[in-house]
Amino acid sequence: MTEPEATRETQGPPETQDSDGGGESTVTVIVAAVANLGIALAKAVAGVISGSSAMLSEAAHSVADTVTELLLLTALKRSAKPADEEHPLGYGPERYIWAMLAAVATFVGGAVFSIYDGVHTLVAGEDLGDPLISYIVLGVAFLLEGYSLRTGLRQARGEAARLDASFKRYLRYTPDTAVKAVVLEDSAALVGLVLAAGGLLGGQLTGSGVWDGIASLCIGALLLYVAWVLGRSNAELLIGRPLPKAMRDRIREELLAVQHIEAVLELTTLVQGPREALVAAKIDFRDVSTAAQIEWACEQAEQRLREAFPAVNRVYLDPTPGYAQRRAEGLNPWP
Repeated sequence: MTEPEATRETQGPPETQDSDGGGESTVTVIVAAVANLGIALAKAVAGVISGSSAMLSEAAHSVADTVTELLLLTALKRSAKPADEEHPLGYGPERYIWAMLAAVATFVGGAVFSIYDGVHTLVAGEDLGDPLISYIVLGVAFLLEGYSLRTGLRQARGEAARLDASFKRYLRYTPDTAVKAVVLEDSAALVGLVLAAGGLLGGQLTGSGVWDGIASLCIGALLLYVAWVLGRSNAELLIGRPLPKAMRDRIREELLAVQHIEAVLELTTLVQGPREALVAAKIDFRDVSTAAQIEWACEQAEQRLREAFPAVNRVYLDPTPGYAQRRAEGLNPWP
């Protein structure tokens, strides 16, 4: 369930089962992890040989990305566990805990090191070595990161097209934070490679390590931004994000279309995962309805919601006296 899904008038969120989406997300993350691990080693060697702080910052960047992908793989695996007695609502939100740790890894492992290394270079200077190996590594890294980004973009654009939403809107609101992390981090990686190359070229042309230090600082600032965006997205989902307003309005319409339901007094929705949502509502049933009719009305309401929104896998309806009835009984109207 994403905000873009609210734009669809004839079809709800994606299927409840996470098999396809989860499998595709796993492949996307694995591709990114393998690419980043190889790139990190190559950058570290090139950084030591060339004496470039920007290359060392890029190596730290790739190490942080590799740790991030491992945490995202853990998130995908653990969040797929079925509900049990200890966790009756399932393990879906656990993916956002691990994804939050991944954002912290990007901040600590990449941004902090890059900024420190950039400041150190500007203050203490650096001895410039042969940049040839660094250029070669940057070129190879650009190709590998580009392939990894292509995998993430293909999945994200496919999902956006299926939901009839713009790519930008999908990326902003999707609860599949694993794909979002891969797309943002690989995009930042490509920009970082360009910055590192610029720092090397500036140092080569001027003989000064200042350009390399500035490039390192820019890489650190870029990673700070990525960590902040990913951290904010996961924090929203951990705190509890409702379904989009348009979807909530449609849920009300579906409930009111059920016989014996007169009003929806309160509606609560909660995103629990990329393909999991909870709906709880206080319902005013007709006063003349029998207990059996109310029970079947609840069953029909749940069936309508599941058919309209396959990702709504938990529905809780609470029969509640309406406003007029509560006033007649001398009770406070339901807020």
